[in-house]
Amino acid sequence: MIKNIFLGVQAYAGAFSLISKLKLWKYFAIPILISIVTATVIGFTAYGLSDDIGRFLAKIWIWDWGKQTITTITSFIGAVFVLVIGLILYKHIVLALSAPFMSPVSEKIEIAINGKLSHQHRKTSFQEQLIRGIRINFRNLGKELLITIPILLLKFIPLVNIFSTILLFLLQSYYAGFGNMDYTLERHLNYKESINFVGRHKGISIGNGIVFMLCLLIPVLGIIIVLPLSVTAASVKTVALLNLENERSVL
Repeated sequence: MIKNIFLGVQAYAGAFSLISKLKLWKYFAIPILISIVTATVIGFTAYGLSDDIGRFLAKIWIWDWGKQTITTITSFIGAVFVLVIGLILYKHIVLALSAPFMSPVSEKIEIAINGKLSHQHRKTSFQEQLIRGIRINFRNLGKELLITIPILLLKFIPLVNIFSTILLFLLQSYYAGFGNMDYTLERHLNYKESINFVGRHKGISIGNGIVFMLCLLIPVLGIIIVLPLSVTAASVKTVALLNLENERSVL
């Protein structure tokens, strides 16, 4: 698992040069716009909600003494809660809506690696790619929220909250990498097969998603470069994994 996480991260090394070599930048124009608009809307919404959640949680403390301290703590917890949920929503909205625009990128990378597209690849329309992206990411959004809520509750427990932060980051990374890998898997595998494929290669998905999440920590620039880099890196590794599994099935 750890080795595969490093491999997923390592795939980013040649992402910039590959994008330039294959002249892929033009394909990222609309996804970058989607990323900027989504981040802006969620950012302003999160800013407005964090204080409201903090004040709501503070009402649980019915005593006057320590009220200000509790309000400060709950405001911080509210901000963390909104930030985490906001990142989850941002990630899945962007990954879902970008699906039809990322498919050509993944195809060109596959051709560059293999010399051609696999004869077994599935031909899908713009609409089918969009529906597939929405379906995969809606499924992932539900599962991620289901796991995230209990993890957020652990933040109320001293010391344990340190580990919960790491777990939360890895969880977000896994589903980010999942979405990036599916742009390639969409051509080769059906919905259920893709889920099983990523499940077999969790480390690669987490590694790809770790850099995805770290990119978002870079103000402004992060939401611009995150898709070009992460999709390119994921496509390279996913094509390699598909080739490897195909070779093993032949033997």
